Amino acid sequence: MFSPALTGLAERVLDACRKSRLTLGTAESCTGGLICACLTSVGGSSSVVDCGFITYTNEAKAELLGVPTILIATHGAVSEPVARQMALGVLARTRVDIALSVTGIAGPTGGTATKPVGLVYLGAARRGRSALVERHLFTGDRDSVRLASVQRALEMAMLLAGEEQA
Repeated sequence: MFSPALTGLAERVLDACRKSRLTLGTAESCTGGLICACLTSVGGSSSVVDCGFITYTNEAKAELLGVPTILIATHGAVSEPVARQMALGVLARTRVDIALSVTGIAGPTGGTATKPVGLVYLGAARRGRSALVERHLFTGDRDSVRLASVQRALEMAMLLAGEEQA
């Protein structure tokens, strides 16, 4: 289902998390669960992957992850503050050590002049640390944008999993 390169990256994330005894959860919007699916396509992933939230609507982001509705109203669902709060919401509502989040516009429609198709915000948070958020403008069709988002999210997880425990 996933490319060998992406599966290899998922394997490296899982191995790094196992070495550091870290668990992981996701909060996904435009990827619709692909980050979690990529990780769980690897045998033995249950020792690391705890949960995944698919929060495609603003209501789901608020209800399941605690993203303040005023934040969504002020900045829009596709924004740095919302991506940050999505990741922090996973940490607040679960026992995971690392949380990944993604919100964006995969296309082919839905883009605007200020938020074009391909705009994606990725969040990564490790318990007890500050959350990281990245803004990307990926190119290509819907599948390309979603798969690029999965790849970058897994790369961010590697950064957090590779850190020494405090």
